This record gives sequence, structure tokens and C-alpha cells, in this order.
Amino acid sequence: MPDQVQQILQVLPLREQLIVRLALFSGMRPGEIFALQWQHIAGDHVEVVHRIYRGKLDRPKSERSKRTVALSSTPQSLITQWRQQSPSCDPDAWVFPSAKLTTPLGRDNAWRGLIAPRLKTIQLEWATLQIMRRTHASLLRQAGIDPKLVADQLGHGLDVNLDVYTVAALDKRQDAVEVLESALATAVRIESP
Repeated sequence: MPDQVQQILQVLPLREQLIVRLALFSGMRPGEIFALQWQHIAGDHVEVVHRIYRGKLDRPKSERSKRTVALSSTPQSLITQWRQQSPSCDPDAWVFPSAKLTTPLGRDNAWRGLIAPRLKTIQLEWATLQIMRRTHASLLRQAGIDPKLVADQLGHGLDVNLDVYTVAALDKRQDAVEVLESALATAVRIESP
């Protein structure tokens, strides 16, 4: 829900907020976020060229997963701020480095040690990065965004986007059944003598 998104963003410091925004507003997979190097970031987008999978640098999940991910203005601004605070901005440096700086921050370490404890203070620790990615798909669909655009942003085909990632909000489903009932009632009145 929008109010929960705002609560989450308010309790997170810059780095963690940027990680969450990349999942929630850009639809990136956690492994793609943590595999980002500065060379993959342009002003208005990031290039997904690899991912961290089971702790190792790997190819993207599929050919569709290799993609250009659009960034909205706030993540663009936060990336600029984070770059200024980052230990290294060399092209090969990790955007989210571990304490060693030579390896990327681990997804589980970031979640358990940095993000979940802050979300627990607002009873939203269940809202994992994967849930945020699915929320991205659902909210874009609810906003009426073309499903093909959503699928391309997520690195999916239309079927996966619509069947797996998108969940229709209850109020939208309620509206749909009301429209159906109204249409049927109108049709019955027209046919009745």
C-alpha cells in the first residue's frame, strides 16, 4: 500500500533506501541490485549485465533479464548522493560493496543486518525485496501502464508478468465485479418487455 511504502522509505538511510527503491520503483531483482558496478549506471538507467546468484557473480537469469532498467528521478538523485559517499567510484567498483570493498554486499546480510531491523520497527519486516519487486509489477498494472512495458522493465515475458508478478488489488477486483453486475443488469432490463 502507498502509505506502507512511505513508512518504509522514511525509516531507511540513504544506501538502504536506494536498494529498496531499485526493487520497488525500478523492479530489479535483489541479485541484480547487489551485482551493480558503477560502470553499469548511467543518468537515467542501469544496465543489467550480471547478477549475484548463490553468492557468486553470474549471468542474468535469462536473455530477457539482460536489459536496460529505467530509473525514475528520485533513484537517479539518490544514486548521485550515494556516489559522493561511496568508498570508491571506479568503474569496476561495486555500487553496494561489502566491508571488504572487493566484494559486493550480500543480499542476505543486507536484508537481515541493515533493512529488516529497521522495517521491524514499523511492523513491515515481511516486505522483502522480492515482495517489493512484485509490488512494482502490481502497482504499475494498477496504474494502467502497458503490460509490455512492465514486462520489459522487469526482464520478463508478458505471461510471467501477468500470471506470476501482478496481483490485482481487492478494490480493483471489487470495481470489476460491480461493472459486470451493472452491465448484466442493464442487459436484462433492455431485453425484458
